[in-house]
Amino acid sequence: MTLIYRAIVLFILLLVVACQFREKDFWKQTTAALVIIPLVLRLLMIK
Repeated sequence: MTLIYRAIVLFILLLVVACQFREKDFWKQTTAALVIIPLVLRLLMIK
């Protein structure tokens, strides 16, 4: 179950990172960075 959870988190993380690099607006890039931080922590199982 943990493996599936981590795979889903990794998939969402990759989508957010891809959107962040495609985005031109600085504030949307910053928002994406704020979303990336908790996803990375979840992926590493750090609470």
